[in-house]
Amino acid sequence: MRAVGPAAILLLLAACSQGNAPADEVTEAAEKIAGEISPTPETGGKYAPRDDCREIDGATLFRQRLALAVEARDAEGVAVLAAEDVKLDFGGGAGRAELVSRLDNANGGLWDELDALLDLGCARNPQGGITLPWYFEQDVGIDPFQAMIVTGENVPLLAAPDAKSKQVATVDWDAVELVDGLEPGEAFQHVKLGDAQGYIASDRLRSVIDYRLSASSRNGRWRITSIVAGD
Repeated sequence: MRAVGPAAILLLLAACSQGNAPADEVTEAAEKIAGEISPTPETGGKYAPRDDCREIDGATLFRQRLALAVEARDAEGVAVLAAEDVKLDFGGGAGRAELVSRLDNANGGLWDELDALLDLGCARNPQGGITLPWYFEQDVGIDPFQAMIVTGENVPLLAAPDAKSKQVATVDWDAVELVDGLEPGEAFQHVKLGDAQGYIASDRLRSVIDYRLSASSRNGRWRITSIVAGD
């Protein structure tokens, strides 16, 4: 949902960056470019990205604003969309200033995480807000610390940790379980899917408890309430 032109980005961010600008002015600016933003594509597979947030009042417009700020790498633009007490980790990290600091950290990689989240769908959460990615609010039936989402269609499940090894099956956006735990730095991970076991390329796997973003409407204005990873 991020294919937009530079002029559109500048139009919205100019409005969003005015912290005291009336909400209707920002809304009007966003609506002018809404037609240029394509919705999250829905592909095949049990946990493929889906958009369950379209009917939630204000949620789509909020996501469009977020997408534009991320596209422009505008840390202040993202912070404007965050609650003052936005949660950033489970160790006490919180707040808009800390969010800007982490986004500005060249080695932090938070921009890349936000890029990924914007392409992974949106779910309504139990608190009445929204969660990105969509799959985080689904019951995958696996221990979250061992569950990985296969991100793609026709992803090979291989007999050995070698791209040239025999293909056991192909997987379409499904949840698999790590057999030996996560092996950081390895090109393949040993996983099981039902009765089948094999290896899947690490770059096609995403932990269920990897980064996720939650947002809710406070006094009629949508704000990011958390951007966290882990548990």
